[in-house]
Amino acid sequence: MPEHDEVYGDARRKQLLELLRALAARIAELDRSDRLLDAVPELLKQLGDVRSELFHYEVRSTYDTPEIAESRRIVDEAARGGNPFDEPEDDQPWRRAK
Repeated sequence: MPEHDEVYGDARRKQLLELLRALAARIAELDRSDRLLDAVPELLKQLGDVRSELFHYEVRSTYDTPEIAESRRIVDEAARGGNPFDEPEDDQPWRRAK
């Protein structure tokens, strides 16, 4: 299974909806004031941000859900801590320390 650092949860989905609505509102505002083409650099930047987030939304199935991310964190934390039962005992000197 691939390693994931990213989670696509409900908060990120809501953020995407806000980005799309903000872009739509800005386009409508510029259109009403007849400045739509004057704002091309601004719109290109905003479109780039929205496009990037739309891509992440489209491939969200490759991300961890918040629940899976938490489970992965717990397992990783336990693996780093080691198992106290794996400690070599004094009467078994041939076992290597981990």
